[in-house]
Amino acid sequence: MASDNDEMYENLIEGFRPKLRELIMVQQVLEHLHFIDNEQKERITKKVTNEGDRAAAELLIDAVTRKPHSPGWFRAFVVALEEAGCGRAADYIQVKLPEPEVEAENDYFVKLVELMHPRLLGMQTKEVLVHCVSQKLLTQADGEIIDAATTNQGPRIGASELLRRIVRGRDGWFSTFLDVLRETNHQNLYYDLTGSSPGCHKQGSDLKLPSLKVEPTGGEATTEESPAAAESCDCPQELIADVNKGASTEFKEPQPISLDPSQPDGTDSGTAAKSPEKADIVLRDYQTEVARPALEGKNIIICLPTGSGKTRVAVYITKKHLDNRRAEGQSGKVVVLVNKIPLVEQHYVAEFLPFLKRAYKVERVSGDSPLKISFTEIVKNNDVIICTAQILENYLERSNKGEDEGVDLSDLTLIVIDECHHTQKGGVYNHIMLRYLKQKHKNRRLKKEEKETLPLPQILGLTASPGVGGATILMKAEEHILRICANLDASKIMTRSLGEFKKEQRKKVLKIEDRKEDPFGDVIKKIMNAIHVHAELSPTCDLGSQNYEQWVVQTERKAATEEDQKVRVCAEHLRQYNEGLNLSNTIRMCDSFSFLNKFYEEEMKKKTTPDDEEKIQITNTERFLFNLFKENKEELRELATKPEYENDSLSKLRANILQEFSTRPSARGIIFTKTRRSAIALSQWIQENSKFADIGVKASHVIGGGDQSVVKPMTSAEQRDVLTKFHKGEINLLIATTVAEEGLDIPACNFVIRYGLVTNEIAMIQAKGRGRAEDSSYSLVEVKNSGVAEKEVVNEYRTTMMDKAIEKIRALEQEEYDKRIMEYQMQAIMENRVLAKKKKQKGMKNENPSDVKFSCRGCNEPACSGEDIEIIEGMHRVNLTPKFRELFIQRENTTLQERHLDYETNGYIACKKCGERWGSMMLYRGLECPCLHVKNFVVTLKGKNITKCTKWSELTVRFSAFDYADHASQVAQSSDDEDE
Repeated sequence: MASDNDEMYENLIEGFRPKLRELIMVQQVLEHLHFIDNEQKERITKKVTNEGDRAAAELLIDAVTRKPHSPGWFRAFVVALEEAGCGRAADYIQVKLPEPEVEAENDYFVKLVELMHPRLLGMQTKEVLVHCVSQKLLTQADGEIIDAATTNQGPRIGASELLRRIVRGRDGWFSTFLDVLRETNHQNLYYDLTGSSPGCHKQGSDLKLPSLKVEPTGGEATTEESPAAAESCDCPQELIADVNKGASTEFKEPQPISLDPSQPDGTDSGTAAKSPEKADIVLRDYQTEVARPALEGKNIIICLPTGSGKTRVAVYITKKHLDNRRAEGQSGKVVVLVNKIPLVEQHYVAEFLPFLKRAYKVERVSGDSPLKISFTEIVKNNDVIICTAQILENYLERSNKGEDEGVDLSDLTLIVIDECHHTQKGGVYNHIMLRYLKQKHKNRRLKKEEKETLPLPQILGLTASPGVGGATILMKAEEHILRICANLDASKIMTRSLGEFKKEQRKKVLKIEDRKEDPFGDVIKKIMNAIHVHAELSPTCDLGSQNYEQWVVQTERKAATEEDQKVRVCAEHLRQYNEGLNLSNTIRMCDSFSFLNKFYEEEMKKKTTPDDEEKIQITNTERFLFNLFKENKEELRELATKPEYENDSLSKLRANILQEFSTRPSARGIIFTKTRRSAIALSQWIQENSKFADIGVKASHVIGGGDQSVVKPMTSAEQRDVLTKFHKGEINLLIATTVAEEGLDIPACNFVIRYGLVTNEIAMIQAKGRGRAEDSSYSLVEVKNSGVAEKEVVNEYRTTMMDKAIEKIRALEQEEYDKRIMEYQMQAIMENRVLAKKKKQKGMKNENPSDVKFSCRGCNEPACSGEDIEIIEGMHRVNLTPKFRELFIQRENTTLQERHLDYETNGYIACKKCGERWGSMMLYRGLECPCLHVKNFVVTLKGKNITKCTKWSELTVRFSAFDYADHASQVAQSSDDEDE
């Protein structure tokens, strides 16, 4: 019976999860929960600190509902909520639900306080706090936290913390709060919240507030006021309108992050009471000109330089599109697609919400979004949805497969595609647009047959540069751009010279001189040559070059498939030394030494078991490599400390930064660099150098959020935090990888430096566009073996060629343009069909999993076959067979702990024989599951090596779905046997 009750309680909590996320004060609840272990509590606490209560509430709820349950766990959770001042949350999970009218009224009051938030921050916080605690609006613990925030950070922060907590109270909190405001002589705030003026309510009179009855009528909402509201002298109609039209249903955390430079104080431009000031969108003449065809309902691409207001034009077109459809009695549905998660929040906060919220419902969705409801429901319930392209593609695919929770292109009326030059083969934008093109041409056939066609949305593409796609002649550049136009079904590409709006930058290329002496690099090259001799390898390219990197990767891959462990291990170590050479040429020698030393420390750890009970095999080659580094380690360490041997690139960069900051009254700049490791190292170098501090340089780095690198990635929250500080001037020098080149809203900079980084003409244009301030400069610093100066010349040529190609395309007669676009579209459709057919015929999906064998990449010891592998949630490949457990050892994974990953991990698994890492040990619903990473194995299919298999997506064999009930029952059975 107890288990039945537990299941019922779990279902209750799960059913009210969205409400609990809004209402739980996580840190306080944690203090009263004793059945959650300390490790979980620490993880949840870090989540609160880094991402706020809503994100942390997810982890807390997961921890509370995780099996096995301790006796009385549900009651303990209820008591913890009560003790922590989250009584309303406790009521929900005990099914003490308010009447619908009461709940709607409470939601209205929460929204009202949210909209009045900036004005309410002016209250006398400590005075109001005393009354709130005495009136039981807040607990004693709440009071202590708010009092500390007020004392340490000021009354406005304290007031924000107070408001954040009272809106989570039980029904009736609003009336009590109004009494408190009246008793503490905050008459103006009282009148603002009640919609009355000083003469309308006498002290002590019964309070009657406007009540709302909201009924949707074609996307609009009507407001029905109570008699009391009609009697009031000065009801805040603009606030009531905002509450009804698109205001968020959740109370925002204090100090929401804004990426909008027009909001220097960090106020969320979408939720601040001042947002009506952004109700009118005013375009410049050139913006109006490029928007014109889109306002007529045509599909177009808008191509304007970075910083010229493309997104503002898109907001204007979106608003006119929705206005026109509403005027015609039709509903509009706009999806704004972006290719990076941070852009979702940026477009939402800084552009679309401030201008559209008064009339339309705007929502954003990404992998980082707090909303966990179905994307289909979000599309149904909002007018404008800003999301990452992959989310829309996933739901289009669901609809294609006939699943209920799907979205069709016909559900949408306008799609805005940001950075639309990515609409090319293989990209997610192109997958979406291929669906569009197929339906468009199917509609033509249906129309001829006089059958009903499916409506398709209007398409609006935005880009600063479509590029030339590697073309070397004008004709090929023109073809590349026309293909992008065809993929987006654009009737025109709209662009124009900005004339007086364009700021010419001062450009300089800083060439470097080779080191006269490079003893540090010479030692690394001596080590590499010794390895070449040992492995009998003869590279034909320069050590430290990109060509050498490619050669060593191919050598390692070939050796792994041929089971040549000697060459494979040597190639892996050569790759690390090559990276060490690159670091020495790019940043400091000490950074290079630190990198190599850490690599060898990690390799040595692989060769010892956690309890030292078993000896892991060390081959003669591995012993040779370890000894080789050990013999040269101290010499490398000593050379790394000698500044006279530092590279000239770093000297040039130092001089450039000092010049920019010393010759400007207020400088702000960005340095673009190639790798995450170099961005972090450059940031540390600047922070540690007193010369930079003396002239006011405040540096930080921003890097990508993907987890493909061994370098700890940045979360979206961390990226936003750095960019916000950059906007506010708390940071004035940003060191970034290519993540900051494209899309992200970065304020006007005085200078841009590309440090040993040149990719293509699109990236060059994007990077230059970051220097938007008057008298801005663009510098290129050479780095040894990078060839950046030559590549920059090529990119300048390609940019000129791109501009000429666009001019030629715009000069085409519309009939000729349409004909060529149609040809490219039909070609894309036919190529897609051929690819789909080949993929179907490839046949790997139909192979028997038992024919797939996995061997350790380190020692080639057989590990398992495909029939042992099961898939959890279509993502994680695990092997829970007893035989497999005997083949690996388990280690603590410090890297994952540093990254604060959301899923639980007990460490990683490694080959018992050679110590090669095989994957991670994850905890899934109470079960320990060895999760395999395919890149760590040599994979064979029917005895034939699969040469390239670094991701599971490259191995399309259908493995069995994970049978949780079967494995859980086996674990339970073994536990029972042990108890006996």
